[in-house]
Amino acid sequence: MAFPNGGGSLEPQSWRGCCGVCARAAQSIGSITALRIYGAAGLGRRPLQLGCAACDNSGVNPFLISVPAAVLATGGVAAYGAAFPRAQLFGPTICRTNSPRKLAITVDDGPNPAMTPKLLDLLDRYQAKATFFLIGRFVRECPDLVKETAARGHALGNHTESHRNLTWLSPSQVVVELRLCHHAIVNATGAPPKWFRPPYGFRNPWVIPTAHSLGCKTVMWTLIPGDWLERPVEWLIRRMQPIATRAERVANGGGKPPALGTGDILCLHDGYHRELNYDRTRTLAALEHWLPRWRDLGLQFVTMDQAASAPAA
Repeated sequence: MAFPNGGGSLEPQSWRGCCGVCARAAQSIGSITALRIYGAAGLGRRPLQLGCAACDNSGVNPFLISVPAAVLATGGVAAYGAAFPRAQLFGPTICRTNSPRKLAITVDDGPNPAMTPKLLDLLDRYQAKATFFLIGRFVRECPDLVKETAARGHALGNHTESHRNLTWLSPSQVVVELRLCHHAIVNATGAPPKWFRPPYGFRNPWVIPTAHSLGCKTVMWTLIPGDWLERPVEWLIRRMQPIATRAERVANGGGKPPALGTGDILCLHDGYHRELNYDRTRTLAALEHWLPRWRDLGLQFVTMDQAASAPAA
């Protein structure tokens, strides 16, 4: 029997002679343990065996297996689409720059009066441009800092009004989060943002279309080193090593032209979405370590405007 009376794991040979529904359902779930299901409220204690009418597992409609398996599979796909940076399930996202020699440094959760001015000075020192994904309520508190960031040649992006997890929000709530931030940036700079990044990178089916309706393309990343964690700066420096490793690989390509559309997008943070004036000294220290080294490896520091444009022939 595929489901012994005492329960147990389903082995592949148990499915010989089966119509395939049970086997496919078991395969979808990964593993199934036989269940003994008893009637409730004194309706009896006869075990209900799961299976299909064409095999030994003939006690119940196969949908009792296939439907839960389908639900699990659908949930897995939805989770992938909601959280995986390169997933395109819920709409197009930009996950790389248009050249492996272009590094897009992106900075989330500002503006932050305690850190953003220092970061702007650091970027100027290495002629580096970045893209800042801003929180709307902070923009309204620091409009002059936002205006200065744009005036110094950096791109600005929408990071929502209050950094809520958009996955669980209704379409109207998503619209409010994005529109409030959009209008805050326009009021501070006179220009609408062209880029959007969802908080935590999480999306649902109406997040990217809402950004698109505001004229924004959605940007994810290739590397997010975890600079929000309370770890030593040496740890953060090691976490940012993959960018140098890939740049070295391109530099040592032996004359082979690098593939287009394979450059890195780095996600860092100059603020903290819960409060202004948060200390991000470790992020600045790690970036100061890597900027000259990345430059020496031939990387160009670009905004998303330059990272996503059509590469030169």
